[in-house]
Amino acid sequence: MITALVTKEKISVDSLAESLKTNQAGAVASFSGDVRDNDADKSVKSLTYEVHPSAQGVIEEITYRIAAKHDVIAVAVAHRYGEIAMGETAFAVVVTAVHRGPAFAACEEIVSTVKEELPIWKYQVFADGTNEWVNSA
Repeated sequence: MITALVTKEKISVDSLAESLKTNQAGAVASFSGDVRDNDADKSVKSLTYEVHPSAQGVIEEITYRIAAKHDVIAVAVAHRYGEIAMGETAFAVVVTAVHRGPAFAACEEIVSTVKEELPIWKYQVFADGTNEWVNSA
């Protein structure tokens, strides 16, 4: 089972893991990228992600491509867009496998590849009134 989505809805690693639960899996590897209130020693006031219309297809392609390379049972990947509150999850990955090696490897590769290839941009407003666009998640 593979799930990959770009969504405005709240996401959580726990919910994704629950959706993949199976007695076949001896390993569940996960990643939660949460919005923090600081970046480069500056206080972040707000954060918004903007996505390209192709983002849904891209995240699906990445997820299927990497899952096929590893001996995994299931994978769930979700990336939010829109304004996201401090402390909320912006990006989550869960991988189940019989053993930990493939689960960890697939999870790490998906995280790194999504951050490199997904057409999504982060806009941060800092407490000092400055702002910046970052060209990747």
